[in-house]
Amino acid sequence: MKAVTWHGKRDVRVEEVTDPAVKEPTDAVIKVTSTGICGSDLHLYEVLGPFMGEGDILGHEAMGIVEEVGAEVRHISPGDRVVVPFNISCGHCYMCDRKLYAQCETTQNREYNTGAALFGYTKLYGEVPGGQAEYLRVPQAQFGPIKVPQGPPDERFVYLSDVLPTAWQAVEFADVPEGGEVAVLGLGPIGQMCCRVARHRGLRVIGVDGVPERLAMAQRHGVEIVDASAVDDVPDAVRDLTAGRGTASVIDAVGMEAHGSPMAHLAHTLTALLPGRVAAPMMTTAGVDRLAALNQAIDIVRRGGTISVSGVYGGMADPMPMLRMFDKGVTLRMGQAHVRRWIDDLLPLVLNDSDPLGTEDLATHILPLDHAPHGYKIFQKKRDRAIKVLLTP
Repeated sequence: MKAVTWHGKRDVRVEEVTDPAVKEPTDAVIKVTSTGICGSDLHLYEVLGPFMGEGDILGHEAMGIVEEVGAEVRHISPGDRVVVPFNISCGHCYMCDRKLYAQCETTQNREYNTGAALFGYTKLYGEVPGGQAEYLRVPQAQFGPIKVPQGPPDERFVYLSDVLPTAWQAVEFADVPEGGEVAVLGLGPIGQMCCRVARHRGLRVIGVDGVPERLAMAQRHGVEIVDASAVDDVPDAVRDLTAGRGTASVIDAVGMEAHGSPMAHLAHTLTALLPGRVAAPMMTTAGVDRLAALNQAIDIVRRGGTISVSGVYGGMADPMPMLRMFDKGVTLRMGQAHVRRWIDDLLPLVLNDSDPLGTEDLATHILPLDHAPHGYKIFQKKRDRAIKVLLTP
């Protein structure tokens, strides 16, 4: 089969690889019909190379048609249309019983002391072959895959794999009080959906970005905007909209890819140039992130407010302004989305033909799998008005 494989910094290729097969009674194999390129994939494309292996298959946002199931997989059958959560969870361990599916103890990688395994996402999370491919082996398929109906386009459902549950959890974790408001930093795919989920809940939303097409998309969905490229000080601009206090809650939907933080940018660059055997230990002990977005969130949030972090960070010793955070009484929540935890809330919304979350107004590019290298390039460089890229094997 064809798959998108990693070969180094900014070097992804579409190659012929071995077809996946059912290996365990809890496995399934699906024929992929749509798969997304995620902002988190750009970390592999640029920064997290020390934890990648030559030829690793990328991708963790996939849906398709079931081809084969193992003997213990009973809730789905060949021919069913399914979405595959990006984290691989068993559904019955200590953590899964508490709906902390991103911390599943059955699939967690104890070698690196990380949480549940993820599709297509480094040695840190199990080095499981990903979904940017024609076929995908799905471990723990007795629990993970989400059955969806035939009929509506893939764009209605594919975001259940990651984007929608991540956004839903980010808004949950933001804990916006009644009458409060939320600022969303970064209007990429996750930030867009955070805005829409918050608006769906009747909240006032202020979106912050500096890319014109991202700002325009957010405005289409009723979001107030702050154009970061047009103001001298973003936190001051947000305070001007909120009686001088800042927003009750802030969602950081940017993470380590934030602009700014020149020294951390240098750390990113130098780390990427080091041999993997040197860079990997450094990244697990050093501060290498660009913290511009998180520092901005701490500045923007009003006293006693909450910051919800959905953007991915990769450093282990990043400096944080603890005095400022303590003085303001900030609550900080973060983590990988517990995908299956939020599906009961989300499925009725994506099944609704009125499309209340605008799932069919997110993908700006739907490309054949063979065009994946181009998709990665335009997404990372924000070229050709790219906001969300889907691939169709």
